[in-house]
Amino acid sequence: MAEKSVNLVLKQVLELGPTIVFFLIYLRIKERHFTILGTDYSGFIVATLIFVPILLASMAVLWWLTGTLSRMQLFTAFMVIFFGGLTAYFNDERFFKMKTTIVYSCMAAILGIGLLQGRSYLEWVIGSFLPMEREGWMKLTGRLACMFVALAVANEAIWRTQSTELWVKLETFGMPAALFAFLWLQIMALQRFVIDPDKPDDAA
Repeated sequence: MAEKSVNLVLKQVLELGPTIVFFLIYLRIKERHFTILGTDYSGFIVATLIFVPILLASMAVLWWLTGTLSRMQLFTAFMVIFFGGLTAYFNDERFFKMKTTIVYSCMAAILGIGLLQGRSYLEWVIGSFLPMEREGWMKLTGRLACMFVALAVANEAIWRTQSTELWVKLETFGMPAALFAFLWLQIMALQRFVIDPDKPDDAA
């Protein structure tokens, strides 16, 4: 199904809003504890439980507006629901913190498998938005796979050694910013491989 046109700002709000809401809710209730059905839960776990339906509602609206959801959005939703459920069931915030490690590791593995097959799955996902020669896609894919591994390792080190509040801040802002900056720098470094559709063919 072709994606319907939707306001770009609204789309960004729907995609990023749930994470920001989770962050704000956590800051408000981080010091509190809640008793639900006889079980005591920390503010972090309650914020996680609130985050899940907010994310699903946001994705439902996004699907209604655009008529489609990306594979990455569906994968992320599954991971949030699965690990959010484990977090609540075992009353252990470590499960939700490990989610980030597993997501980044899976992304690195998928890109790595593609490279071993001589393919760039990254090109398959965003190739229509960034026309680039095959060599450029292979380089970008390999570097991004390494970045995902680095983020997975960093997440493990942070949640195991630092406070929950610091992890929430880095999970919400630090890691996405680092990934965005990395991609921007790589695209700038690989400009020689970018195809300009308006440039005449030299071979003509």
